[in-house]
Amino acid sequence: MPIVKTENLTRVYGSGPTTVTALNNVSLAIEPGEFVAVMGPSGCGKSTLLNLIGGLDRPTSGGVMLDGQDIAALNDSTLTALRRRRIGFVFQFYNLIPVLDATENAALPLILDGQSHPHARQKAGEWLTRIGLKDRLSNRPDQLSGGEQQRVTVARALVAEPSLILADEPTGNLDTRASEEIANLLGQVASEWGRAVIMVTHDPKIAAHAGRVIFLKDGAVAGDIVMTGGGTEEVRQEMQKVGLL
Repeated sequence: MPIVKTENLTRVYGSGPTTVTALNNVSLAIEPGEFVAVMGPSGCGKSTLLNLIGGLDRPTSGGVMLDGQDIAALNDSTLTALRRRRIGFVFQFYNLIPVLDATENAALPLILDGQSHPHARQKAGEWLTRIGLKDRLSNRPDQLSGGEQQRVTVARALVAEPSLILADEPTGNLDTRASEEIANLLGQVASEWGRAVIMVTHDPKIAAHAGRVIFLKDGAVAGDIVMTGGGTEEVRQEMQKVGLL
């Protein structure tokens, strides 16, 4: 059973002559443990798709099913609780709280969910250690490199043991080496820890780390490929086929 399934997902903003169709009848399914990259030009609907799947926005029509549950039908408080417990978010700009150390930042989802501080800190420390930050648990964001800060956000996304991770341009603020490390880490999140990962990126090199790449154009799915080991060139060839290069 897919972790995520969208059916004719559509999001329209505005009305009359200012109407913009950001997403147009998008239907797709993401399985547990699948690492999926979403690519396309600016304004093609990538972030809108992620926001709808993550319950940060509501569709104009169509639906989003998470573990078989239609999240668009949930009220705001139920949807907030679902996001906190079943979806982890990784953003381009790390959104870490400057006065908190790595452990405290990673523990926030559990604390906000009402769990005790000692338990939340323990879980956060376990995840930070798993992703290679054992020696940075007490460091504040300004004492960490960009790549390390993004690792903290990945730990924060995983701490509540969600089934789905949504990453919006997670390497967009990093240098080449750190970008590769974060892309590899997201692959590990999927392959080793069994989470479904949906990553928006504009970079074919980063998309090539995924097992599947979905291409959006003008708010619709223009291509959907399972990677066969061809790396960046395979991504670029498909981009040419669907008119994105």
